[in-house]
Amino acid sequence: MVILIQNKDLTQVRCDGIVNPANSSGYMGGGVAGAIKRAGGSIIEKQAVMQAPIPVGGAVITTGGNLPCNFVIHAPTMERPAMHIGLENVKVATIAALKIASNKKLKSIAIPGMGTGVGGVDKKAAAKAMMSIVKEFEDKFEKIILVDRNQIFIDALKQFL
Repeated sequence: MVILIQNKDLTQVRCDGIVNPANSSGYMGGGVAGAIKRAGGSIIEKQAVMQAPIPVGGAVITTGGNLPCNFVIHAPTMERPAMHIGLENVKVATIAALKIASNKKLKSIAIPGMGTGVGGVDKKAAAKAMMSIVKEFEDKFEKIILVDRNQIFIDALKQFL
């Protein structure tokens, strides 16, 4: 299994599925979710909303729409849009995303920084938590790509490889 860290646009990553650090309603307004919706099309949001409410600690899977991936995994880090959250939400959302991807037999998955935008979670703390969880799922995937446009988050993740 390969763990990659990439400083690029999540919506351009070629893999089986990407993770959307969602809200429980499934609506994709801003941040990573908004970028996914703009690049992949509104069908992604429609399918997520149809499966809502999605609890924090749960996840659902939708089409990848026009994205270069087949699926989008919606793993809520917050109940409502733009909520400040704690580190525990990052942990349970990351676990939920990796579990559903594994259950659906995805071989490669791309994950952005979870909860580090509007959620307000410290990037280094999120990186440490996410890395420890990714390590627990190493045997389930051929490739896990950790993606973030923020160099500080990538630097923090490198410390745990």
